[in-house]
Amino acid sequence: MRIILSFLILTFAATAQLAAQRLITGSGTSGFRSYQSGETLRYNVGYGFIKGGECRFTVTDTVIGSKTLWHIVCGGFTTGLPDVFFKVRDTYESYVDQATELPDKAVRNIREGRYRYYDEIVYDRDSNQVHTIKKGTQPVPEGIYDVVSAFYHARNNTFNDDLQTGDTIYYVTYFAGEIYPLRIKYRGLDVVKTDFGKVECYKFSPITEVGRSFKTEDDMQVWISRDDNRLPIAIRFNLVVGSFYCELSRYQGLKYPLKTVK
Repeated sequence: MRIILSFLILTFAATAQLAAQRLITGSGTSGFRSYQSGETLRYNVGYGFIKGGECRFTVTDTVIGSKTLWHIVCGGFTTGLPDVFFKVRDTYESYVDQATELPDKAVRNIREGRYRYYDEIVYDRDSNQVHTIKKGTQPVPEGIYDVVSAFYHARNNTFNDDLQTGDTIYYVTYFAGEIYPLRIKYRGLDVVKTDFGKVECYKFSPITEVGRSFKTEDDMQVWISRDDNRLPIAIRFNLVVGSFYCELSRYQGLKYPLKTVK
């Protein structure tokens, strides 16, 4: 259960050698907004027919100083029998500048069994540094993201019909005390059956590192709705230990009606 929740929160946190393909870098902002304050997305997480956890993504407005920010929270937790044996309560937060879509601050709060991890990261854009509890002050590349803000930036700016099958989307983030490259390959269009109807989606494969968890670099698939919401609809993980799923179960506060197809 721990691994599926971690991979859901870090949907884009997958590293590998970059393929020789058309590269889409996550930078700048188009001005389009796929979400709004008040959006809440809930997901069921499980193995086979066994539900073992839930995840929730929320967006609210907040004000720090004189600046209005998006406060984006991504949380995952175990339920049922898995919660008895190995309790997970993971939360990732990002405070995102609404003009630049870059994070001003990020929080990572992890509770997995007896393991605890907490860190706060403040992004100093003037000096291209981060100030953290765990690692102190470190230099970082200009325009760096955290993993949460990278995903929401992609919803606004890179998940769209400009993509060509085989394109690789690339973001540079700061995660777990180091510079962390995120790469995801676009696989084309697909239709996914959901509780809300059939949804046409962009299909992606985050380029995973082959080894302990994955057999191939394509063992993770992500479906993003091909409408103005650009919602993560479903995620599949083919791991060494078996196949896991994550599916959108409930939503509220969408900026646009969810589009379905016949």
